[in-house]
Amino acid sequence: MINPLVLKLERHDRLSDDEKRVLEGAISRVRVVEADEDIVHEGERPSESNLLLDGYAARYKIFSNGRRQITAIHVAGDFVDLHNFLVKTMDHGVLALTPCRVAVVPHATIEKITNEHPHLTRLLWLNTLVDGAIHREWLTAMGRLSATAHMAHFICELFLRLKAVGRADGDTIQLPLTQAELGDTLGLSTVHVNRVLQEMRKEGLIRWQGDALTVLDWKRLTSVGEFTPTYLSLQLEDR
Repeated sequence: MINPLVLKLERHDRLSDDEKRVLEGAISRVRVVEADEDIVHEGERPSESNLLLDGYAARYKIFSNGRRQITAIHVAGDFVDLHNFLVKTMDHGVLALTPCRVAVVPHATIEKITNEHPHLTRLLWLNTLVDGAIHREWLTAMGRLSATAHMAHFICELFLRLKAVGRADGDTIQLPLTQAELGDTLGLSTVHVNRVLQEMRKEGLIRWQGDALTVLDWKRLTSVGEFTPTYLSLQLEDR
């Protein structure tokens, strides 16, 4: 299987065969993390970064009252903690929402890449910049969109991110998130999440059966969610 990070980066700019070999060779080992286990813990000072090969993961914070806020959803091709190469200490945890296959890349290898491969370094930098852009978009959506618009925006974004790494089948993606996890992501109660999803089904925007979510009307879904994909930087151009 092609490294999903290669697929993701190639949506931004072309990679040389040498750069692809460098990315493949950067992986020191692959580990499996079970659902509900941390991939990396808050307060940890990792000496390696984790690349998601399969599954869904989430950045999260736990409040003193035990409530959880998910601040990012990660899919195949995402480095869940590339920033820790420079930040050093984790200020949040990263949780496996489903069973995950994770490729481990030592920070010493990332340092070698930054010293020897400037173009690849710029693309990895862009990777973290897009993470930041997604955070800004989520903050804006949570603060100013209705619950239905926020859900529509979230689905549009996730659909394009999965499509970029070959994880969409036509208009259908696998989305094995519970309504409680969606609530922690969107800042909604489980009851409110259920109500919003029922409304979207009734309006003919989506079909969600089991883990399979199908977008039935992309144009209307993007309109409801006020979604424009500029912040994902998916256009192919020189970087």
